Amino acid sequence: MSGQSFDTSRWTSRKVLITGTPSTPSEVLIAYVTCPPPAAISQKGTIVLIHGFPQTSYQFRHVIGPLSEAGYFVVAPDYRGAGDSSKPRDGYEKSRMAEDIHELVTKHLGIKEKVHVVGHDIGGMVAHAYATRFAEHTASVTVGEFPLPGTKTYEEVIRNEPGLWHFHFHWQTDLPELLTQGRERQYIKHFYDRLGVNSRAIRPADVDVYAGMFEKAGAMRAGFDVYRAFHKDAEENKAWLKENGKCTVPCMSLCGGESGLAEIAPKEFEEVYEGFEVATVEGSGHWCAEENPQDFVKKLLGFVEKHAA
Repeated sequence: MSGQSFDTSRWTSRKVLITGTPSTPSEVLIAYVTCPPPAAISQKGTIVLIHGFPQTSYQFRHVIGPLSEAGYFVVAPDYRGAGDSSKPRDGYEKSRMAEDIHELVTKHLGIKEKVHVVGHDIGGMVAHAYATRFAEHTASVTVGEFPLPGTKTYEEVIRNEPGLWHFHFHWQTDLPELLTQGRERQYIKHFYDRLGVNSRAIRPADVDVYAGMFEKAGAMRAGFDVYRAFHKDAEENKAWLKENGKCTVPCMSLCGGESGLAEIAPKEFEEVYEGFEVATVEGSGHWCAEENPQDFVKKLLGFVEKHAA
C-alpha cells in the first residue's frame, strides 16, 4: 500500500472459515484485522468496526491505531462479499452478515464480553442487525451515514432523494455488473469524489487499494447483491420491531457534519431505538473516518466510554 501514513505494527491480518465447506460455493471466509492496545495500556473493551460500500476495512486505517491506544482491542472485518472475504452467491441480508461477524468475534476470537459495534454506511445496517439480534453481546452501537431499510424515513428518502439513485441502479439484475465491468475504478471513485468534502482524504494511492479489491472476480456482483438484499432487510427489520419493540442497546448516530444524511438521522433512529445520541464529525462529508479521523475517534470514544462492557 503505497503512501501509508498509519502504523500497522500491532495489526494482525487473518481469514477464518465462518460457514460452509472449503473450496465449494458454500464457503464463507471472513478476512479481518485486529489490533490490541499497546502492552503498557490496560484493555478497556473491544470495538468492532464495520465498513461500508464501496470500501473495505481499509477505510478505518487512520482510526484503528488511536482507538487501540485508548485501551481498546479493535476488530475490523471485511464483511461478506467485500475485500479479502469470500463472495458467495447469497447471504447478503444484513442479519446474516451480522451473524458472520458475531461468529467471528465470539467463536473465532473468543470474545465473550459485550462489544462496542460501529458501522458506517452499509456497515451501519449490519451493526443495527447485530445490536438487535445480539443485544446481549452488544455494549453500544454507533452507526451513521445510511437510511435504514424498514423505516418510514428510508421509504421517504428512497422516493425523494436523487442522491440515492445508485440504490435503484444496484437493485437491477445483471445490468450493473455489465456496465461497470472494466470500469470498476471509475465507478467507485465517483462516490468518493461526490460524497466527500475533504478532497485530500481519499488519495490516489487509497483509490488504488479500493480499486484492486473491487476488480477481483465477483466483487462488484457481491457489492450489488448487498443492495439487492435491502428489500428483505426491510421486511426483517419491520418484523423484528413489531415483535420486540425498539432496540434498547445504547445508540449513537455518527454522521459527517456536512453530509446530507446527518439530517435524517434523528428521525430515523427515533423509529427504532429506545434512546440515542446524535453526534457529527466536523469538516466531514460521507467518509467520516477518512475525512477527519481525529474527530471521528474523539466522538466515538466519548460515547463508548460511557457504556463500559
